[in-house]
Amino acid sequence: MRRVTYRREGNSNIISMSKTLEPMVTVVIVSFNTREILANCLDALFKSGMGREMEVFVVDNDSRDQSAEMVAERFPEARLIANRQNLGFAAANNQAFRQASGEYIVLLNPDAYVGPSSIPNAVRFMNEHPECGLCGGKIISPEGRLEPSARRFPSPLTKLLTLSGLRAKFPKSRWLNWHEFGDFAHDRPMEVDWVPGTFTIVRKAMLDKIGPFDERFFIYYEETDLCLRAKKAGWKVFFIPNAEVMHIGGASSKTRKDKTFDSAASQVLSFRMRSEWLYYRKNYGIATMLASAGIELLWFSMRYLKNLLIPTGDAARKKEMARSTISQVTRSVADTRFGKFSPPIPW
Repeated sequence: MRRVTYRREGNSNIISMSKTLEPMVTVVIVSFNTREILANCLDALFKSGMGREMEVFVVDNDSRDQSAEMVAERFPEARLIANRQNLGFAAANNQAFRQASGEYIVLLNPDAYVGPSSIPNAVRFMNEHPECGLCGGKIISPEGRLEPSARRFPSPLTKLLTLSGLRAKFPKSRWLNWHEFGDFAHDRPMEVDWVPGTFTIVRKAMLDKIGPFDERFFIYYEETDLCLRAKKAGWKVFFIPNAEVMHIGGASSKTRKDKTFDSAASQVLSFRMRSEWLYYRKNYGIATMLASAGIELLWFSMRYLKNLLIPTGDAARKKEMARSTISQVTRSVADTRFGKFSPPIPW
């Protein structure tokens, strides 16, 4: 019989279970107001066949939909960290990292459902490639479409290709969709720059050497920053096709009804901008940070003027969207003091 113990740490209540076996894999799920989606995620996870070789942490960021209570009641085999405030994605994951006993740590979004062989295949790849610090799997939408699963590091140029619509118009182009390996069939393992945190397996020995997520990133860009740090330390990052997950996308972010979202309705715009400026300033300096912000500011200024001077169709809506984006660019630059400062949490 397992013995359940309760203890208090900082601003969270931690429900932990004593274990007789050291698990090989630690799975970490950070939740925020995704109660039913999270339940489906955990159902799929515990049916994946890992059994005693897996421990599962659910870190709940002060959900108001009783997500934490649901986990405690329906999934007692999970170790629940119930935070009293929203600490953000990076800090919440780090809470679990500090307690993880697995040789590998799997990051899993609550709106991502693993296939039966996804984790075993990822573990096998890591075992066979000791130079790999972390790898990501193939991400599929509920409709069966391939989502971005392998990426190069972002740059002001990739931002311009995205804003101009060229990347979306030519998704299979080697050059116009360079950021997402547009010409890659996603049918074989490949070394990449970074992989999304939707489903990522991380070597704990690497984290012990380079450190966990940078908690200045409340949400977004923390996994990009971690992959960049891994590569600078000599580790490799891979995409593997036989670790597949179905991803709904943006489930937690969409609960923020008080925020503006990007055109794909999956990212909170102001949060993405803040993290982007922090990432560029930290890793490439103020010139790259200003270039990225400047491109976004210039692009939406041009859109505003176009719809003001040559209005067609829903010009009023487009003009308002451009005006709002311009405002959020300038505000986020000020909020982060040109990428040097992370605003107090919760964002």
